[in-house]
Amino acid sequence: MPKRPYHLETLALHAGQEADPATMARAVPVYRTTAYKFRNSKHGADLFALRELGNIYARLMNPTNDVLEKRLAALDGGAAALSLASGTAAVYFSITNILRSGDELVSAVNLYGGTYTMFDAILPQQDITVRFTPVNDFAAVERAINARTRALFIETIGNPVLDVADIAGYSALAAKYHLPLIVDATFTPPTLLRPIEYGADLVIHSLSKWIGGHGIGIGGIVVDAGKFDWSDPKFVLYNEPDRGYHGLRFAHDLGDLTPVAFALRLRTVGLRNQGPTLAPDAAWQFIQGVETLPLRMAVHSANALAVAEYLRKHPKVTWVRYPGLIGDPAYHLAQQYLKKGAGGMVVFGVVGGEEAAIKLVDNIELFSLLANVGDAKSLIIHSGSTTHSQLSEEAQAAGGLFPDLIRLSVGLEHIDDIIGALEDVLEKV
Repeated sequence: MPKRPYHLETLALHAGQEADPATMARAVPVYRTTAYKFRNSKHGADLFALRELGNIYARLMNPTNDVLEKRLAALDGGAAALSLASGTAAVYFSITNILRSGDELVSAVNLYGGTYTMFDAILPQQDITVRFTPVNDFAAVERAINARTRALFIETIGNPVLDVADIAGYSALAAKYHLPLIVDATFTPPTLLRPIEYGADLVIHSLSKWIGGHGIGIGGIVVDAGKFDWSDPKFVLYNEPDRGYHGLRFAHDLGDLTPVAFALRLRTVGLRNQGPTLAPDAAWQFIQGVETLPLRMAVHSANALAVAEYLRKHPKVTWVRYPGLIGDPAYHLAQQYLKKGAGGMVVFGVVGGEEAAIKLVDNIELFSLLANVGDAKSLIIHSGSTTHSQLSEEAQAAGGLFPDLIRLSVGLEHIDDIIGALEDVLEKV
């Protein structure tokens, strides 16, 4: 891409792609190959030793994935990106690309259920401690930071309660203690919010959600801002010689590539040696979604706001949360960070509590009852008994998840049809 500052709508269509050199194909090709030929033995040796960048083996890289990675890096304002087999893999390998046994992570408590379980049950098995703090409680965050802390983790909009994280506040604390700020921005794709502009060092997306947009693939991506200094000795994985690369020190021996040491280490250690690779066919599907992302997110946001306004006025609705709704506890932060729309998620409760909530979920038309968000179609679920059921009652309460919480992923259907479906089922509650 030329150096002029293109708008996000243009980047979503063009960034990261050059015409296929063999065919001059305009669309992004799908490269279904396991490996790539080397020009000669020296070329292969230089690639394996990281003296030269290029295609080695499809577990590490693929030209189709490369377009997706460059496009998302451009949209998020990052220096590099790496696609992985799922959003969960993107979270896990981002953490383990920084922390090792004995290290600690400080995380906001309002997390997607799978991420919470990873932090609460799986990472401790590897002697990595996660200290949970209430979202935006910076005094609690600072108390949780200690000499073993190696990163801060937040979601831009918490799943499922929809609190908005004050990214700049977290960034200030991260800078004070020289820690990378990792931001899961799945609920706010880059056409709505670019966390790097507010100080995030690493941005994670589940590609399976709004970026893909059609519920047809599983994938994740990590965007490296390319601004964090990993040469601090406390980041041992970047400063001690790496046994897998003949003593290479990722924070010191990469030359011009040093700013993207995180992304390069994630590719060479995470993908090459542990293998959470995104298939090129899935990458191609996600590229199609990226092309229409700006248009879709505008409609998702507009429809979700209309749904939230309707629900707030309904006599059978006891409470509703949507960051873009005037009076919502997160409204002031949404006005700061989500000026292009507050996304497609709405949560609410109904008269009759949990029993009535489950009845509503089981009887609504148009909405699909399934464990996903970010589809073009409207989706619904009772989070407490499904997506967050592995959390204890105490953990659910700490994250603000009420037993009657109904989670809506508001789709692209006509808004009158979406509200009509809610109106019909509310009559039955």
